[in-house]
Amino acid sequence: MNSSRRLVAIHPSAPAKPALGAPCNGCGLCCLAEPCPLGMLASRSRQGACRALEWQAEAARYRCGLLRAPAAHLLGLKAKAPHAVDALLRPLARRWIAAGIGCDADIEAQPAKAPEA
Repeated sequence: MNSSRRLVAIHPSAPAKPALGAPCNGCGLCCLAEPCPLGMLASRSRQGACRALEWQAEAARYRCGLLRAPAAHLLGLKAKAPHAVDALLRPLARRWIAAGIGCDADIEAQPAKAPEA
């Protein structure tokens, strides 16, 4: 098997990955493949899916939890109510994850092959 290929589990209702540079549509593929630098802090790992990635069933898309509740993901604070520190961390999170810049995931998604019987 080619070492540059990896298998990531993605929600079946997630939208298809947009073209490189196109606006983010919440496909989640980038964060499922590996965490961004800020996601590495939240995940406490350099590999695998970002722990801050959240599935939004009502919108059928993924969203970065570091934008919704940065204190919960970075500092381990309870996410039941917004924290004052969220207002300070959210703008930094937007910048560090390059929110609004467009898709920067230079990866190709292919459906997994069904196992042979």
